[in-house]
Amino acid sequence: MEKFEVVEGKVDWKGRPAFKHKHGGTRSSLLILVAFGFENMATFALAVNLITYFNTVMHFELADAANQLTNYMGAGYILSILMAVLADTFLGRFKTVIISGCLEFLALILLMIQAHYPKLKPQPCNMFDKQAHCEIVGGGNAAFLYVALYTLAIGSAGIKAALPSHGADQFDEKDPKEALQMSSFFNQLLLGVCGGGAASLTLIVWIQDYKGWDWGLGISSAAIFFGVVIFTAGLPLYRMHIVSESSAIVQILQVYVAAIRNRNLVLPEDSADLYEIERDKEASVEEDFLPHRNIYRFLDKAAIQQTPCGQVETPEVSSPWKLCRVTQVENAKVILSMVPIFCCTIVMTLCLAQLQTFSIQQGLTMDTKLTNSFHIPPASLVIIPVSFIILIVPIYDKLFVPFARKLTGISTGITHLQRVGVGLVLSSISMAVAALMEAKRKGVARDHNMLDATPVLQPLPISTFWLSFQFFIFGIADLFTYVGLLEFFYSEAPKSLKSVSTCFLWSSMALGYFLSTIVVKIVNSATKGITRNGGWLIGNNINRNHLNLFYWLLSILSFINFCIYVSVAKRYKYRNHK
Repeated sequence: MEKFEVVEGKVDWKGRPAFKHKHGGTRSSLLILVAFGFENMATFALAVNLITYFNTVMHFELADAANQLTNYMGAGYILSILMAVLADTFLGRFKTVIISGCLEFLALILLMIQAHYPKLKPQPCNMFDKQAHCEIVGGGNAAFLYVALYTLAIGSAGIKAALPSHGADQFDEKDPKEALQMSSFFNQLLLGVCGGGAASLTLIVWIQDYKGWDWGLGISSAAIFFGVVIFTAGLPLYRMHIVSESSAIVQILQVYVAAIRNRNLVLPEDSADLYEIERDKEASVEEDFLPHRNIYRFLDKAAIQQTPCGQVETPEVSSPWKLCRVTQVENAKVILSMVPIFCCTIVMTLCLAQLQTFSIQQGLTMDTKLTNSFHIPPASLVIIPVSFIILIVPIYDKLFVPFARKLTGISTGITHLQRVGVGLVLSSISMAVAALMEAKRKGVARDHNMLDATPVLQPLPISTFWLSFQFFIFGIADLFTYVGLLEFFYSEAPKSLKSVSTCFLWSSMALGYFLSTIVVKIVNSATKGITRNGGWLIGNNINRNHLNLFYWLLSILSFINFCIYVSVAKRYKYRNHK
């Protein structure tokens, strides 16, 4: 009977075989979604409001504050690769989530302590006063800040690397019913992000701006604590991924090293002559078998088993850096085929970084009045696309996908790559709208002789809600691209590469954030001699900057990137999942 069916390749928390009726499924994934929501509640506000903290509390100049934020965000995403290796080879995904959550809790406590005690931060100073000489955080206080900040980045990386993959582990993609549930899980994952983000962008951002950063960081600490507790409560229900003896990333590197070392060998005419373990050994070594494909043939040289004298060498004594099995080579081919898709998504995060930095600073100069007695923090504007996503995800999942499935015959409604493409187009449109809104904002400042007005204290007579258009459009792009990418990378990767594959998304975002730092510096350097400020984005007075031109540049780059993506996506061949 089905209720006694063992889930292949999964165990329970005691290492016993996992059963479908008892472990995994939507019940256990719900706890994971709630935990992810609390984690995002703890950290989402920092992603959009830290630039204000760096600028007004730690006294970095605006462009430097933006770069500090994007460097922190980039580190949190790029470190997810290392955390995925730890999850797959040493700790397991469950333990990685627990340890990472504890690191985030510790880091937030440290940041709260620094925000509370005056001796641990620079003296208060008005960064918008040209006559003021504000002291930038330095010495031991700077070290305290960076240790706490990058401990938080490590914890965040572990959550990103292990938690989505652990959630997907709760479903068997070989079971048609559970495969659909897994697709819904990835949509609901975004819903969890947005649910936690909504609380973070409203409650925590408001507290940070109006009650103090120490209080805001304290509430963030409580949120991550509850998230870890809720996640741990599901331990008896989870299907656990079996920890591998070797890292999938190391195995891929072995393929490239072996292919280079064997570059002078001649490929056999029959691919059956390439090295592969015998199928009757599958149960003992718990390995998958992938069929050979005639793509990236240069990697096949890693599986040529030949000694210098022409005799077949014994695989047992051959170095794994000299001889790899066909399945191992095919895994490397799968990852290599994803690289062009991966590269085309970096520019989208470059655009996202501007909404988290410069757009927030735009909002600080505008009228933030919501009612006569209540002002909305500019960083809370992100609640607009977040709220829309909360509404649209159930509609997309329950109405659009079934309708599109009937038309296309595709289980997910549209292909993963089509979904990504829609988001890339929208990101270009979002930047164009941002450029138009910035031109309008600067026009108001010019018309009212307020180009040198002090942000917050002297708001421009234009509502900050004008910025909601760019956030709204990019929110839709998020729904399509980032969730589409997460599902694409997970579904296309072989079983041994699941955690690594989801890191493709996080790595793409990391490179986008780092690219933002580089692009800002290049733009300022290139425009140094043609603007009065010494660059498009130089200085703390955003009214005197040329942010609208920077947004137009990003819109054009995004459109060119989309055109390249279309060409790449047409050439991609989906993996056979049978």
